[in-house]
Amino acid sequence: MREQTIQAKKYDIHGIRFDLIAYNVAMETIERWRTNGESHYVTITNPHSVMLSYRDAEMRKATEMADLTLPDGVGIILAARLLTYPHGGRVTGPLLMLKLCDWGRKYGYRHFFYGGTEGVADRLVARLSKTYLGLQVAGTHCPSFQPLTEEEDKTIVEKISSTNPDIVWVGLGAPKQEKWMADRVGKIKAAAMIGVGAAFDFHSGNAKWAPEWIRILGLEWVYRLIREPKRMWRRNLDSPLFLSKVIQQRLSMILRSETKTLHSPEKE
Repeated sequence: MREQTIQAKKYDIHGIRFDLIAYNVAMETIERWRTNGESHYVTITNPHSVMLSYRDAEMRKATEMADLTLPDGVGIILAARLLTYPHGGRVTGPLLMLKLCDWGRKYGYRHFFYGGTEGVADRLVARLSKTYLGLQVAGTHCPSFQPLTEEEDKTIVEKISSTNPDIVWVGLGAPKQEKWMADRVGKIKAAAMIGVGAAFDFHSGNAKWAPEWIRILGLEWVYRLIREPKRMWRRNLDSPLFLSKVIQQRLSMILRSETKTLHSPEKE
């Protein structure tokens, strides 16, 4: 995976503006937010999430409001190539979590883990702490599956903020985690809230993460489909639909370019 620096610029992929940057650029951006005392949130978006945004107005708004929208899924990188955009490769939630837990030790990052089913966040912390000695954990919280009252939600937000976290990892799954972050940005005092979905299950041992060679090839979707067919097959239906929309976008770009050339002053 390439780690070169890509210029800070948003690239339109089927109406969603992506930051097609590498891991190192994303981490440096978060460190700049922390240094400046800013509070932002990060979405890690795959083709399924893009298509969800067209079916769910709140999800779309939450994605559009994100300060970084990172390219998860081999489909997003394929789309970037089809649209001739420069990119720094995929940025997945599980790997970004590991990289930031490691890299952040030299800056004294404090991490809060919000999400997962009962006990998952604590098992996640136990495993990460063994791997990354000196990891500073601000706290964990497993949210209820039931809707929270306004007062309950306020209490949780205050609890998280009181721990002075630098990073709040949010593992609620799409579209819930995107909406949760969008509603609480600025209320939770942290440099970055990052929606990482299945990273909680993978790194806690609650679910098996695809072997590295499968991840390098960008075939995690196949691995997860085989292991969880009932849950994943509907999500994977979005991939060909997404690709067809990107092809339409590319054809539209070509048509606009040709029309502009035909009407340029040199042709008149």
